[in-house]
Amino acid sequence: MHQYDVVALFSGGLDSIIAAKVVQEQGRTVKALHFTSPFFGKPHRIPEWQEMYGIDIEAVDVGDEYARLMQGPPHGFGKVLNPCIDCKILMLRRAKLRMLELGAKAIISGEVVGQRPMSQRRDALNIISRDAEVRDYLVRPLCAQRLTPTPPEEAGVLDRERLLNISGRGRKSQLALAETYKLPEIPTPAGGCMLAEVESAKRYWPVLKWSESPAANDFEMANLGRQFWKGDSWLTVGRDQEDNTRIEELAAAGDLLFKVKDFPGPLCLGRQWPGRPWRPETVREAAALTARYSAKARRHGGEIAVTVTSRGEMAEVCVPAAEPHGWDTPDWDAAKEEITALRD
Repeated sequence: MHQYDVVALFSGGLDSIIAAKVVQEQGRTVKALHFTSPFFGKPHRIPEWQEMYGIDIEAVDVGDEYARLMQGPPHGFGKVLNPCIDCKILMLRRAKLRMLELGAKAIISGEVVGQRPMSQRRDALNIISRDAEVRDYLVRPLCAQRLTPTPPEEAGVLDRERLLNISGRGRKSQLALAETYKLPEIPTPAGGCMLAEVESAKRYWPVLKWSESPAANDFEMANLGRQFWKGDSWLTVGRDQEDNTRIEELAAAGDLLFKVKDFPGPLCLGRQWPGRPWRPETVREAAALTARYSAKARRHGGEIAVTVTSRGEMAEVCVPAAEPHGWDTPDWDAAKEEITALRD
C-alpha cells in the first residue's frame, strides 16, 4: 500500500486544491477524499482533477449517513436547509478513519477563517475540530498562521512557517496562488451544495417531514423530474428518458410505478412509506396525473389505461384523460415556515 503523510478534504473548489498544493510543496504525500451524497459531489470529475492538479483523489460516499444527519443536525440548519457545521464534522470523522487506515499523520482542509458565516467563524472552526475529535490531527493550511499551532505542526509533520495566513471572504490570495502553482483550471467560487439552494431544498423538506427514516435513495429521487405531494403520499414524474431510466433504477420494493399503457409518456414513481400503503383513491389520482403528462393521451381523450406495477405485480387503472389529480408541488414558503418553527 502506498504511504501517505496527509489526508485531505477535497471538494474540487479552489481552496481545497490550494490546500493540497501547499502541503505537497512541503514534500508531503496527500490522499484527497472527495465526499459524495445526493446533495453534493462530482465523482465523475475525479480522473480529470487528478490529471489537472496532480493530486491522488478517491470518492467517499456518505449519502446514507448524511440522510440520517438531516433528520436533526445538532448544530442546526443554515439559511436554507444546509447543516454546514455538522456536514464538516461528518466529513472529518470519516477522514480520520481513512487517515488511520492509511497510516497518515494529519488531516487538512481548505477552510479559511471568516470566509463562510456559518461554518468558518473562528468559534465554529473550534467546534468542528472538537466534535469531530480531530484536534490532534487537523491542520487548515490556508489560515494556519491565524490559528493556534496544531499537534501536526508542532511535531514537524507540516512546517508551520510555510503555511498561510489567509482570512475573510476575498479570493485575491487564492487566485495569486493559483497563478503561482500554474493551475490549468480555476474553479468558480460557488459552493455546489444543493442544500443551500431553495429550488432543491423545497424538494427535500417533504421527505424529511414525512419519512421516519430517510435514506440517500429518497433524496436522489427528490432530485429527479417533477415532484408532487398529497399529504404524505409522494409522486415523482419523469421529464425525459434519462429521468425515467433513473427512476426505474431507484425504485424500491414497495414503490408503485405508473405508466400510460397505449401512449408515450413519463414513468412515475409513488413512494410508499413502510406501514403506510396508498389508498385506492390515491392510486387513481396518481394515475390521473400520469395520464395528464402524456401529450398524446390528452389529445386522444376518453378513458386512458395506466399500468401500476409493484412487487412484480401489474394492475390497470382507467382514468379520463383530463381528470383532476389534486396533487401539490413542493412550496418553499410553506417549508420555510415549518423549518423556522423547528429552529425556534
